[in-house]
Amino acid sequence: MTHEPDVMCQLPLKTINAFTILFIFDNLNRLQDLAIYQLLYVHFFLYEAVINVGWSIRVVSHQYYIILSKHLFLFFFFCLFLSLSYWFLRGISVNIIKKEEANLGKMGLYSLITGRRGPSGFGSASTAEEVTQGIDATHLTAIITGGTGGIGMETARVMAKRGAHVVIGARNIGASENAKTEILRQNPNARVTLLHLDLSSFKSIKAFVRDFHALHLPLNLLINNAGVMFCPYQLSEDGIELQFATNHIGHFLLTNLLLDTMKSTAKTSGVEGRILNLSSIAHIYTYPEGIQFDSINDICSYSDKRAYGQSKLANILHANELSRQLQEEGVNITVNSVHPGLILTNLFQHTAVLMRFLKFFSFYLWKNIPQGAATTCYVALQPSLKGVTGKYFADCNEVTPSKLARDETLAEKLWDFSVKLIKSVSKQNYLGFEDTN
Repeated sequence: MTHEPDVMCQLPLKTINAFTILFIFDNLNRLQDLAIYQLLYVHFFLYEAVINVGWSIRVVSHQYYIILSKHLFLFFFFCLFLSLSYWFLRGISVNIIKKEEANLGKMGLYSLITGRRGPSGFGSASTAEEVTQGIDATHLTAIITGGTGGIGMETARVMAKRGAHVVIGARNIGASENAKTEILRQNPNARVTLLHLDLSSFKSIKAFVRDFHALHLPLNLLINNAGVMFCPYQLSEDGIELQFATNHIGHFLLTNLLLDTMKSTAKTSGVEGRILNLSSIAHIYTYPEGIQFDSINDICSYSDKRAYGQSKLANILHANELSRQLQEEGVNITVNSVHPGLILTNLFQHTAVLMRFLKFFSFYLWKNIPQGAATTCYVALQPSLKGVTGKYFADCNEVTPSKLARDETLAEKLWDFSVKLIKSVSKQNYLGFEDTN
């Protein structure tokens, strides 16, 4: 039987420049209704509407603080949304709290609608072409995982337009060919190479690295873009929960296998190498402990939403720890993570109901694909970011991720766990190529 906690709603009678609303979602593990889970997740996809100037969001254990400030029209919009949600979200408590620091970003709904720009000079309305205007990337080679559609393909297209040699790694060869054809149609001089890559398979990842090395190309940029989202529970062919396997472990292995090539390229060329992990605002909505080290494959505790959030948290922790290690080594490579924004892409293929619901708010909440690829292209190519490493970006500006994402101990623990997990699966040193099966 579904638990129905008491609901308490207290809204301010007046607003003086700013007001705040505290949402406390309790007993989430007891809410059995799929519709409740789906609607609940809408609150965390309201990133473009819940950051600083508009709303802000911060996580404290199981409590999610959503703060609304400054813009009165947002209050009426939010009340409408709240009234719709109330029917489903009977575990909500609403209270008034003091406005606290809640910097998961600098942009908000106001920013999304108006194109308000941040300190970088760019914002949520900026496009990938705009943020790379005038940049010459002809001396660069970039690997982009999942570059066959959506923001991955747009990233590949813009990189190629700026002159970079783009290597697209994707599991669907047909989609890869279509992407290459479209890029060449728009830019006949584009340099695009296609290689098969399934990030849920260690065998495929190692084969991809061998194929790339056979091309004898340098490697300046590695953009870990591919991912899956909200999958029903399933294991990869290596026996790892699919979202964690694809979004984190696959990219972790790929990055380590390509790292020596990147180090060599950076040293011989004198050009800074850059590694980017595509994370998400969804990293805030993970399991209570952040990463379920002891039960990564536990079907009983599995939540497709939390598992996705866990993998996105892992992307940030991975980038931060790798950044720390490379800094200690004095290597000329930076590592950062980005939130591309909210874009309706085929990542939502497993959540048709949620997607239909979210489309209702598409005018207010969603970026288009050129805007969605902007932050990735900005961090990958902007000369002004030389030496910037271990940071998290959204809307082409540096922002602060969740407390868990900034936990250095958790990042080290995840690194060690990932190494051990890969070794236990492959029964070989994952940095070597002895395992050719």
